[in-house]
Amino acid sequence: MERAEKREFVTELNEVFKASGSVVVAHYAGATVAQMNDFRSKMRAAGGTVKVAKNRLAKIALQGTDAEGISNLFTGQTLIAYSTDPITAPKVVVDFAKTNDKIVVLGGAMGTTTLNPEGVKSLATLPSLDELRAKLLGMIQTPATRIAGVVAAPASQLARVFSAYAKKDEAA
Repeated sequence: MERAEKREFVTELNEVFKASGSVVVAHYAGATVAQMNDFRSKMRAAGGTVKVAKNRLAKIALQGTDAEGISNLFTGQTLIAYSTDPITAPKVVVDFAKTNDKIVVLGGAMGTTTLNPEGVKSLATLPSLDELRAKLLGMIQTPATRIAGVVAAPASQLARVFSAYAKKDEAA
């Protein structure tokens, strides 16, 4: 890489660190190209991105960002997974690491919070933003249907009573 390319890459990576909801750092030593391509495609499908960057350039890019505390994680063969949704990147990385022992989670960052591997794993167990929205919408709709049922119940009971009296009168 030439010096100008390095500067451009560091600037781009700095913007990524500033804009990301969460960043996960992991080792990928021993992973095959096919495994890495599979990992990248799963991350892309979920709405995140995986990058392999030189540790020195990643440390430079971290300067002045909220995630600056994770610069000590960049040793050895590291990759960076990030997404705007704070749950997406940790979830995909942890799920992929369960099936592939070559991917080892080192830690990460969510805003100014530095996460250890257990923190990344616990963040991965949380529901995603879309799942939370669906649950919230379901909780909002449930009381409305219950209210409609309660309001409609007395009217239907009255209709049954009138129907019973009408049948009784017809029979008499």
